Amino acid sequence: MAWDTEGTKRRLLEAAVYEFAERGPDGARVAAIAARACINKERIYQYFGDKQGLFEAVLTDQLAQLAAASPLAADKAGDLAEYAGHVFDYHRTHPQFLRLLHWEGLQTKGGELPAESARASHYAEKVASVAAAQRAGKLTDDVAAGYLMYAVAALAAWWFAVPQVVRMVLGSDAEDPDALRAGLVNLVRRLEIRN
Repeated sequence: MAWDTEGTKRRLLEAAVYEFAERGPDGARVAAIAARACINKERIYQYFGDKQGLFEAVLTDQLAQLAAASPLAADKAGDLAEYAGHVFDYHRTHPQFLRLLHWEGLQTKGGELPAESARASHYAEKVASVAAAQRAGKLTDDVAAGYLMYAVAALAAWWFAVPQVVRMVLGSDAEDPDALRAGLVNLVRRLEIRN
């Protein structure tokens, strides 16, 4: 029987997402990841080199999944509110993603990030789409495209990054994800408006 290398890698990545999100790259244990995936831990070293290599592979994979789930093509960039709603939905169904980014930020000491060039290109494409929508008069040009894109991404994610603050600020609305999403979409619609 042939060994399913890609299937084994996928199972390890999926198991590692949860272990790294819960414990961070330093606290995560290779044995726990292997046990969760029902795979010998030696496969982690074989496929990813070490725990840090696995963490980097997890981040790269998770970022690719987000990019695929919430593209921002130039013809859709004029509706940043709808894009923000899609990103919100993604974070709601994938809460571990933001935790992984936070862990990455905590351990980064100014060095290059995993797949940084590809990640930067991905964001550059989104900024270019926003800039094109601004030039076409579909979005405000009062704010530079990069700042506008960053604001939308931050607004869509922050609900899940600090739910305790959302609860303190919004009270009972914090318990209603549909109300939070509607509030986000409304807020981003106001950012889109040309003065």
